[in-house]
Amino acid sequence: MPVPWFLLSLALGRSPVVLSLERLVGPQDATHCSPGLSCHLWDSDILCLPGDIMPAPGPVLAPTHLQTELVLRCHKETDCDLCVRVAVHLAVHGHWEEPEDEEKFGGAADPGVEEPRNASLQAQVVLSFQAYPTARCVLLEVQVPAALVQFGQSVGSVVYDCFEAALGSEVRIWSYTQPRYEKELNLTQQLPALPWLNVSADGDNVHLVLNVSEEQHFGLSLYWNQVQGPPKPRWHKNLTGPQIITLNHTDLVPCLCIQVWPLEPDSVRTNICPFREDPRAHRNLWRAARLRLLTLQSWLLDAPCSLPAEAALCWRAPGGDPCQPLVPPLSWENVTVDVNSWEKLQLQECLWADSLGPLKDDVLLLETRGPQDNRSLCALEPSGCTSLPSKASTRAARLGEYLLQDLQSGQCLQLWDDDLGALWACPMDKYIHKRWALVWLACLLFAAALSLILLLKKDHAKGWLRLLKQDVRSGAAARSRAALLLYSADDSGFERLVGALASALCQLPLRVAVDLWSRRELSAQGPVAWFHAQRRQTLQEGGVVVLLFSPGAVALCSEWLQDGVSAPGAHGPHDAFRASLSCVLPDFLQGRAPGSYVGACFDRLLHPDAVPALFRTVPVFTLPSQLPDFLGALQQPRAARSGRLQERAEQVSRALQPALDSYFHPPGTPAPGRGVGPGAGDGT
Repeated sequence: MPVPWFLLSLALGRSPVVLSLERLVGPQDATHCSPGLSCHLWDSDILCLPGDIMPAPGPVLAPTHLQTELVLRCHKETDCDLCVRVAVHLAVHGHWEEPEDEEKFGGAADPGVEEPRNASLQAQVVLSFQAYPTARCVLLEVQVPAALVQFGQSVGSVVYDCFEAALGSEVRIWSYTQPRYEKELNLTQQLPALPWLNVSADGDNVHLVLNVSEEQHFGLSLYWNQVQGPPKPRWHKNLTGPQIITLNHTDLVPCLCIQVWPLEPDSVRTNICPFREDPRAHRNLWRAARLRLLTLQSWLLDAPCSLPAEAALCWRAPGGDPCQPLVPPLSWENVTVDVNSWEKLQLQECLWADSLGPLKDDVLLLETRGPQDNRSLCALEPSGCTSLPSKASTRAARLGEYLLQDLQSGQCLQLWDDDLGALWACPMDKYIHKRWALVWLACLLFAAALSLILLLKKDHAKGWLRLLKQDVRSGAAARSRAALLLYSADDSGFERLVGALASALCQLPLRVAVDLWSRRELSAQGPVAWFHAQRRQTLQEGGVVVLLFSPGAVALCSEWLQDGVSAPGAHGPHDAFRASLSCVLPDFLQGRAPGSYVGACFDRLLHPDAVPALFRTVPVFTLPSQLPDFLGALQQPRAARSGRLQERAEQVSRALQPALDSYFHPPGTPAPGRGVGPGAGDGT
């Protein structure tokens, strides 16, 4: 569809040079060349297949320079399309080889050999043109008379009219001969954009300003431009101008592009990609990236855009230590849990969480392979990689023989395998059980000895029993159940409410972990690493993970279940809830959540039915109305439900009530944003 002349004048300006653009009449393509040359354009486009570079049989014509010029192809006096004219400059490359007879004997060569030197040169020159969504290849036949054939000298140029392109688009042009004797030439050019399509920033938001007339109907599309494969559409809408479209800063990624076109048949579409260098877009890209293990020798990095990155295997000991490199290393081209870009750690994933099943205190064995089938084994420990067998005093060295036996008998799980080596996970739980059996036996012997002493000293029996009772109580407190509290940081008021709940639960025999109290560790390790360490430790100790749902958390979970990527929204740098979903979801999808997870929400903020169905496979309690049941679920699985449960619930409710009143009824003004979101209650 031709573009009205006034839009072209707006885009190209009103300088005399622009207004004097040459106008081509009619839709036919054409070609012309320098004086002395003859050229011909094939009637139809060809396939863009450059082929391999071949040795030149002698002097050949080769493209040496590309030059473009903007012209107008007009269908009517005021309806013209912007068109790119391309000039290909040609030169003679290569030379004739001297005949052997002339070199050896110095005599005259056969006259028949001289004949090709006096012949003209012919070439088939290919022009390849790309401007989303258009891609074309045309073939130009060029002939140079013998009089102009001078080695290494330019013979002139051939001009093609012309490739149509949209305003604001980026065009890429290649030129080569067929067959191809040299590397192809290439040229990239950005065409003028329409001034009525503008991108501006307003704090955390981005505005797309389309200043067109009120009666103008147009289409607007947002898409992810892909280096390989077709673009991925994200949003499309038909609008009437003028319009201001607001984008949240969390929606920005470097490959997010905008396409605008008038709602008319065969209209030309304008494309711009304004966020390629935006720092916020690059941060969002890494937040959305996910690593996925495919096989023992392949991995996949899912991201909206192409990512330049370097990957490496590393390992982490239980307790949340930083991920350490494998020594000796495995192949750098292979799967990793660390992804680095521009010398900065961008992504860290536990790729084998699903294949390993429930968390165990496993030992990683690293096998390295040398020439002639030589191999060595070492166990990864915080102090380094301990060779097996070894006489060192580390845990792996003491159990080295048993680990080697388990490896040979097939009891270890292979995590990685390539030409340089392999990685194995060997279980340690049975050896830990043996050690604890000895400890329990020692405890029974001590109890028997203590009973004997008490029988011998009856007068002091009552005092001993009183002391023993106090020791049991203190031991029970030391063995209180661990609870990891996860929530979405919707706003500062909700964070204060979560802090009050965590503080109230700490008054019970519970060891509560929450990111509010670990900001220093979060800053040092990052949310992903911090959550992995806390979750692993909590579940290893038989603890429970509490998912505290709010409107923000429900929206984030729903977006994850729909797209598998982080939902847009305002999240702080220490928000562990978003980082936790990559490992929480597999536990629910594979049925490992019951017994290890519980859910909760506040009465006046969210209805339990608003929680996604996947997360309702574990109990979801409303607070404070269901506090007794909630506290009962937090007890040890085999703990008796004593009559003190109601008393503890009242204690927690009293501690929590001031924070609830402050959140739902702040003094002076109504609470903005309370009770909104998917499934929010009515506030009664």
